[in-house]
Amino acid sequence: MMRISRSPQRLFLALSVLLALAACSSRPEPALAIIEPKQGSAQTIPVELFAVSMRRPSEDERLRFSGERTPMPRFARLVISIPKDRPSGEIQWPNGSTGDAGSHFGARAFETLDRDAFKASMARHVSSKNGRHVLVFVHGYNTRFDEATFRLAQIVHDSGADVTPVLFSWASWASLGAYPYDRESAALGRDGLETLIEKLSAEPGVQQVSILAHSMGGWLTLETLRQIVIRRGTLPGKVTNVMLAAPDIDIDVALAQGSVIRQSRKKPRMTLFVSTDDRALSAARWLWGSRDRLGAINPAKEPYKTMIEKSGVNVIDLSDVSSGDSLNHGKFAASPAIVQLIGKRLASGQDIGTAQGGANPLTAIVQGTTRAAEAVLTAPLRIGEQAAPPGSALSE
Repeated sequence: MMRISRSPQRLFLALSVLLALAACSSRPEPALAIIEPKQGSAQTIPVELFAVSMRRPSEDERLRFSGERTPMPRFARLVISIPKDRPSGEIQWPNGSTGDAGSHFGARAFETLDRDAFKASMARHVSSKNGRHVLVFVHGYNTRFDEATFRLAQIVHDSGADVTPVLFSWASWASLGAYPYDRESAALGRDGLETLIEKLSAEPGVQQVSILAHSMGGWLTLETLRQIVIRRGTLPGKVTNVMLAAPDIDIDVALAQGSVIRQSRKKPRMTLFVSTDDRALSAARWLWGSRDRLGAINPAKEPYKTMIEKSGVNVIDLSDVSSGDSLNHGKFAASPAIVQLIGKRLASGQDIGTAQGGANPLTAIVQGTTRAAEAVLTAPLRIGEQAAPPGSALSE
C-alpha cells in the first residue's frame, strides 16, 4: 500500500481544523454595492479611504475586486458608511441585499481612479489632516476586498485616528482551502507594496507613514521592508510605525527578516500583537510543519523573552482577551481598548507599548486583559527613560 507523505497529511489536518472552526459561523455576503440611508434611519458616519489593489476588477459590484491577480496595481477611492450607534470593535454586516446604511456598514461611494487622479485625491485628503499621517493597512489570508475595506474603516473610526487610510489589498481567493494560492499572491504583492511605501514617503504633503499588517499581511510587510533595505540600504524616514497583528510568519523567518531590517539607517518603531490561543496560526504551524508562528509566541517565556528584549520590539499579549472570532485571529481589531490604544499612539507618534510612568514596555507587557489595555491607553503619551528606542527591529 502506498504511504501518504507527511506534507499532504499536514495539509489535510490543518485545513480540517480551519474548516471545523469556521463552520460555526457563516460568512456574510459581499457588500460594496452603493446603498443610501433609509428615511428616518439613524445617523451614519462616513469614512473616506483609498485602496491600492493587486486584484483584477470584478463584474460583481458587491465585490468590486476579485481574488484574481494582476501584476499592475489598480486604484480606488471609497466612502464607507458606518452606523452612528453601534458597539465598538464590531462590523455590522448587511443581511444579503437588504442592507440599511443606518444599521449596517455599507458603501456610499466607490470610484476607480488612474494613478494621477488617485495621487491628487489622496493628497487632498492628507492636507485636511492635522498630522498629515497616512495609515497603510495590509490585510491577511482568506480575505475579500470588501472585508478588508470594512475592517480598515472600522479600525480608523473606532480608534479615532486622524489619518488618511490606505488599503493595500493583495489577491486573496478568500477561501480556507486556498492557503497556498494566497501565500503566492502575497509574494507577488511585494513590489506593489514597496512602490506604495516609496511613493507615499516621497509626497511632500505626507509627514509620516504607519503600517498596520494582519496575519499573512505581516509576512508580506516584513518581506517588503527587507526588500527595500536590500535595494536602498535604508527605509524611508517617514515610515515611523510598523504594527504586526497576529503575523503568520515562521519565527526563524521573522528573525532573518528582522536582521536585515535592523541594518536600515532609519528604522521604524515596531509593535507586535500576539495571542497564544490563535487557532488560525496553530493550523498554519501544522500546515508548514515548522516552528512557532510569530503571532502566537508567549513573550513572557524563553527563548522569546530574551529575543524580544534584545530586539526592542514592543509586544502586546492579547492571549486573555475574549473575542467573537472563533479563530481568535482578529483580536487586535475586535477589542475596543486595543483599537483605541492604536489610535492614541498613532496620534502621538509614540511607542504603543509605553506604560504608566514611562516604564520599559518589555517589563510591562500588556497581559491580554481589557483592564490592562486600558491602563496603557490612559498612560502618558511619552517614552520613558528606559523605553525601547525608535529604530528597533526583530533580531536575535
